[in-house]
Amino acid sequence: MKKLKIFIASLLFAGVFATFAAAHDVKVGDIDIGQPHARAMVQGAKVGGGYLTLTNTGSIDDKLLSITSDRAATTEVHQMTVNNGVMTMRPVAGGLVIPAGQTVELKPGGFHLMFMGVERPFKEGETVKATLTFEKAGSVELEFDVGSAGGASTKDHHSDMGGMDMSKPQ
Repeated sequence: MKKLKIFIASLLFAGVFATFAAAHDVKVGDIDIGQPHARAMVQGAKVGGGYLTLTNTGSIDDKLLSITSDRAATTEVHQMTVNNGVMTMRPVAGGLVIPAGQTVELKPGGFHLMFMGVERPFKEGETVKATLTFEKAGSVELEFDVGSAGGASTKDHHSDMGGMDMSKPQ
């Protein structure tokens, strides 16, 4: 009987955890959007990064065309690359393709969202609303959970971008 109670309690805990973990996952058309999150910004920073996964469950490619947020003057998809020890970061021209049947992860060190011209830096524990527009799936509103600024990895170059001029491609 004791083992049964432990098993049932484990199932309930797993169910609650799974519900919490998927609370902000969204679907629009054939696109599943998972784990939208951003990092807290330091005081005075005007640029922040956003991260998520985009899974195309359909049979044809789709494209993320635009992102808007009332917390940023502009929001773009950027790609960071390192060639011969030199980091470059550029906006993705023409939109980000989400191939049919595949997942594209927007994360530090690769494709990611850039919130630029932020007047009120993101604070840990709040959410940042944004609207993503896809070529085929249409538009969807979602919330980015803001985590700690201290969670930055060595590959996350957004944690110290407050002084960078993001008005011109790097």
